[in-house]
Amino acid sequence: MTDAPEVVSTASRRSPRVRRVVGFLGVLAVVVVAWELYKVVGEALGGVVPGTELRLRPPPNDRFMPHTWDVVLQLFQPVRRNGELTVLLLAKAAMFTLREALVGFVVGGVIGFGLGVAFVRSTLAERAFMPYVVASQTVPIIAIAPMVVVWGGQLDVPQWLSVAIIAAYLTFFPVTINTVRGLRSPAPTAVEMMRSYAATPSQVLWKLQVPAALPYIFTALKVSATASVIGAIVGELPAGFRDGLGRALLEFSQQFNVKKLMAAVLMSALAGILFVAAVTWFEHRLVAGDHRREG
Repeated sequence: MTDAPEVVSTASRRSPRVRRVVGFLGVLAVVVVAWELYKVVGEALGGVVPGTELRLRPPPNDRFMPHTWDVVLQLFQPVRRNGELTVLLLAKAAMFTLREALVGFVVGGVIGFGLGVAFVRSTLAERAFMPYVVASQTVPIIAIAPMVVVWGGQLDVPQWLSVAIIAAYLTFFPVTINTVRGLRSPAPTAVEMMRSYAATPSQVLWKLQVPAALPYIFTALKVSATASVIGAIVGELPAGFRDGLGRALLEFSQQFNVKKLMAAVLMSALAGILFVAAVTWFEHRLVAGDHRREG
């Protein structure tokens, strides 16, 4: 008799996962169909927009806009004659980039959480420094990346660490904002009740505010996971690495090989998706574990 609720509970947990997978595959199918339809229509019309004299640039032919299956097949072809497969080269590059992104993600997450706690603890600190936190995100990352790499070189900082700093720069902002929102989410009555039991500010923070802020923080971490990968890729360009996805994207674009370039873009997207999936797994383990203990 006790097995039935467990079966229902397991099915209910799997159901959202199945819907997410089906939804992802559905969106992917729509993108592939739209891509191929645009290509077929563009080629049939000679690249001319119907009813106008405008021509599509670049034209949707096999050179500038390959078929989606040609991009996938390119992954299993050698990068150069008698060279290693494209998928192996890009997998190594993705691991190199993910290492930098992970370090930047951790550093940026810690800084963002620390700033969020400081802003909640001190209204004066929030008023003084929050405008600078917001203004920091108005500067294009493409302008900051070369400066960070140059400064890191002058200070004898390892180049991969300079790239990680760029990833941290894109990571800390969403974590800061969502940490502030999450720490302020508990009802005032709950905070007053904690204080009535002579709870210290640290106890209020870790026993009430942080558990309430976890959904907000993990939402920011999922956004930051993709941002850290982007920051690492952008930072690899001025650093001049021989490895990494940034180098692969640069080389393939200089070769004017669209299939290889899009294969690199596909691998970059996959790296971001895997990073977000890892954060989501930790979220389910931590938040769901807290809920189970409360139950």
